[in-house]
Order: sequence, then structure tokens, then C-alpha cells
Amino acid sequence: MTLNNGVVSARIDKDSGQILSLAHGRLELLGPGRGYWSFAGVSGGGEAVTHFGARRSFAVRTDPASNGGQRAEVSCRFECDGSVGTLPLDVEIRYALGQGESGLRAYAVWRHGRGHPALHLGEARMVLKLDGRLFDFLTVDRNRRRTMATGQDWDQGQPLNLHEARRLITGIRKGEVEHKYDYSAVLADAPAYGWSSTARRVGVWMVNPSIEYVSGGPTKVELTGHLDANRSGLPTLLNMWQGSHYGGAPIRLERDEEWTKVIGPFLIYCNAGGDHEALWKDALERASAEAAAWPYAWIDEPHYPRAGQRGRVVGRLVLRDPQAPSARASGAWLGLTASADWQRETKGYHYWARADADGRFSVCHVRPGQYMLHAFVDGVLGECTRPDLAVAAGTTTDLGALDWTPTRYGKQVWEIGIPDRSAAEFRHGDYYWQWGLYLKYPQEFPDDVDFTVGKSDWRRDWNYCQPPRIAPRGRGSDTTWRVRFDMPAAPVGRATLRIALCGWRGGGRLWGSVNGREIGDTGTLDENGVMHRDGIRGRWREWHFPFDASLLKPGQNVLSLRSLGRNWTMGVLYDCLRLELDESRQAR
Repeated sequence: MTLNNGVVSARIDKDSGQILSLAHGRLELLGPGRGYWSFAGVSGGGEAVTHFGARRSFAVRTDPASNGGQRAEVSCRFECDGSVGTLPLDVEIRYALGQGESGLRAYAVWRHGRGHPALHLGEARMVLKLDGRLFDFLTVDRNRRRTMATGQDWDQGQPLNLHEARRLITGIRKGEVEHKYDYSAVLADAPAYGWSSTARRVGVWMVNPSIEYVSGGPTKVELTGHLDANRSGLPTLLNMWQGSHYGGAPIRLERDEEWTKVIGPFLIYCNAGGDHEALWKDALERASAEAAAWPYAWIDEPHYPRAGQRGRVVGRLVLRDPQAPSARASGAWLGLTASADWQRETKGYHYWARADADGRFSVCHVRPGQYMLHAFVDGVLGECTRPDLAVAAGTTTDLGALDWTPTRYGKQVWEIGIPDRSAAEFRHGDYYWQWGLYLKYPQEFPDDVDFTVGKSDWRRDWNYCQPPRIAPRGRGSDTTWRVRFDMPAAPVGRATLRIALCGWRGGGRLWGSVNGREIGDTGTLDENGVMHRDGIRGRWREWHFPFDASLLKPGQNVLSLRSLGRNWTMGVLYDCLRLELDESRQAR
């Protein structure tokens, strides 16, 4: 089946739902590549799921002959048949093309219900493998825009410590390391990313008008585009809407559980006529227009409410922190999710908006239902929540002034870093997208980090990650960082060490001690791998360790932070650390 409006054409395989051809005008963009939907997970029986159900059908949902050529839409349906290796869901993949539009729209409806086995779905994505003879330039964001190595360069590269990383020995990137995770991004901050062609001055871009269906919320980091890690290294463009990377959670469905989710719609945007910068700017403009048009009126799907069938939540976030009276909620994220742990929300939808300079916010186009409100802002440790918020269709819920007094366990003694859910402010945090920065640690910190509050500079003296001491064959050993700080007198009462982390490896552990006395540890950590993926942020979490202030003494004190390092990937990333003291309370 071919969709063609004279600007863009796409040939869809009726049996598999794959995009066999995508052309801008007469120029083929895929070549030997394909566009397809893929996933990784296991069924309730423990078998890997590798393909859609065998009961398949194709339909024309919108016939352009019936609407004067305004729009066409087709669908490929895959029903769960219960066979081994089959995804235990009913999936309908849909493609739409409008008159004069310079892009193909894609979305899907995923359904699970009675008779369907259990499912543990770690990853799901839509993938475009582009023509490597045509596309040579990848743009992710302002910092990551460059001419890429070729597929041939990739094939000849020298394998390194990860399957996806190779040192290139040929081509324009000779001597550099190519690693697909170096192009990962916070999806909420990447409205348009894609590949372009120097020779033919064309581009292909992934444009998401909304992240409502993307798991993990507005801080979720995922893959965007890269060279395919398989042979030939084709230019690859992804819409990674469900990912377990960087601390993401899987979708877990029990047998017979009723669940439906609409994935997308998103736009595969094609443009031409400019250099790489001009094409990207045009794609960003198109992304803004798509966001303004969302939710789309042309979709006929019961599980995709139109604008009038959704609600809105407005208000003003007001920070009230006696220790930081000038703090404001400018730029805060306000969001609505069905669960308390929004970073691991995968089954439901996310609705988020930024507050303006006065803290005012408007979360628009929310599906009717019960939600929890979440708020956080750079510079403030923790988050604000409000449960049991009902959103009704066609209505605006005005919360008025939402006061937030951030949690404090006493007077702040010192703080290292900025509470912003990332390690961006630390050493290497401003150019983290480089393979193997953690390998520089032994040379840059031969005696581990030894930081003196009031004298050291965290931009230089605090590494972006606390890696293990890496030994041959991937082994590692523990590292211990030290924070030295002075106290003017012997304190009394209760002190609290607050540690916020934004990355760690499963099986890791972090211990804290003050002046040689252990005050607590994180326990065994779950999976939230960031360091080995060359990142500075993953899932965020705070720990607080109260201890008797009598452990502190006049003059210099030493906080030690020991990180478990059994293998080379077990790196810890700090968001910030803070010591607070309440001299009016007894230590427990």
C-alpha cells in the first residue's frame, strides 16, 4: 500500500506494518533500510517476545476518496495468538498522510486483556533505518550536531568495552570512539532530532508534539539517533517511547489485565532546501506548530480524546523556604500522573508543563481521571505533591496558590552541587557525551576526590561520577571520596546528611561515615545505569541519614563516601549533597 500526496510518499507492507519506502519528492530516503516497530520483553512464562501475533489484517481507515483527498490513513493489525515468542498484546499500527503535508504520521494502539498472558516489556520503539549513502549528519540538540562516520568506518572499528562502542580507525572520525548512547537526550527537551544530507540538502526528523505517552516523564533520557550497532552501521532514527535505560521501568501486565495505550501520534518530518542548521531550525518550527495543534482533531480513536474531551489544571506554585527567601518557582515542572512514582510510570499517561517566571502553570489537554500532582524546580531539593486530583472533560480546575515549603531537617551547614537532578555542574558535566570519561578518573583523581567545603570548586574538584577503580577484565574495586568541612563549635542535637543521586548501577551500594563512624548506607541499589552509557542523569532519588550531632567536632570534620565497585560499570552520580543541623532535636 502506498500513501502519496505529491510531497511525501510511503510504501507500507500490509503484512508486517513496516515502512518499505519513504520518499521526499522523487528522492528515496530509506534505500536498503526500513521503518519498523520493535520491542524487547518476556512473557509470563519467561520466554522472550520477538514478534507480533500471526493473526494479521490490513485496513484503510480513512479513504481520501471520501474526503476530497484531504487525508488517508491505513492500519495493520496484529492479534495475540498465544504462540511462543509472540507479543501477548493486540497491536494496531497506523499511518496517516495529509494533503500537502511534508511528513508521515504514525501511531499505534496497544491492547492487553482477557486471555492474554502476562508481559514484562522493557523496551519499545519505532525505528527508521535510513540510506547511509545519503545521510551523513546527525542533529540531536545544540551541543550535538556533527558529520558522522560512515557505516564502513563502523564495520572496521575496533570493539571496546561495550557492544555498541568502537574506536574508529578510518574516515573523518578516525581515532574517535563511536558509541550510540552518546546521542541520548532528555526527550522532553528534544522536540525535533534527526539526520540530514550534506549532498542532497534533505532531512528526516522525529517530531513528538506531546510526551503524554512516553514513559518516565520530563526528565527521561533515551536514545534518539545513532549509527546502527549492527553490520553496515546504517543511520538510525528512533522514537524510544518505552525504555529501561537510565533507570526506566518496564511495563508489567498480569494475565488477563485490561490495559490500552495509544502510542503517538508522532510525525516523521521530511524537509529540503537548506544546510543542516536551516533544516534543523525548520524542523523545530514544525515541532512547535505540531505541539500547538495537539491533540489532533483528525484522529478517530475512542482511546484518544479530542481537545473538548480533555481537561486543564491551572494554578500558581509558590515557594516558601525560610532558608532561601529569594527562591522562586520560575521554570518549575508541574505534572499529572496516575501514580506517585512518576519516574517509573509506564502504563499510564504523563501531562507536564513549565511554570512561568511567577510560578503560574497550565497543564493542558489532560485525559479525564484521577491524578497526583507533582512539582519540582532546579535549585530546590525534593518535590511537591498533591494527591487525589480529579480532572473532568471540558473543564478547568483552578488550584489557586499552591504553597510549597521544601523539606528541611535543620539549618543548612553546607551544600555541594545544585539540586537539578543531574550531574551537569560537576567536572566533565558540560561535555559528558564522550565515551569513557570515567577512564580518566585515575589520572585526574589518583587519591580519589578530596573536597574541602569553602575552598574546593565542584566544577573542577568534584567528578561527574564516582567510578570504581577499574582493573583488567572488567573488574573493579571500591572508591572512597572525602568531604572536609569545619565546624566552629561542638554541635548538639541531630544532624542529617542528605544525598541525592541521579545515577547508579544495579547491585551497587553507597556508605557514609563521619569522622570514621558509619552513619548509614543506601542498601543494595536497583538498576539505574548512567555512567557506562556516558550520561549525567537517570532516575533521581534522595536518601537522608540522621545522626547524632556529637559525632561532629570543632574544627575539621571528614565525611567519607564509599561506593561499592565490583565491576567497571558500578559508577555513582551525585545530584547534590547537603548537611543540615537541628540543635533543638535529640538524635535517635
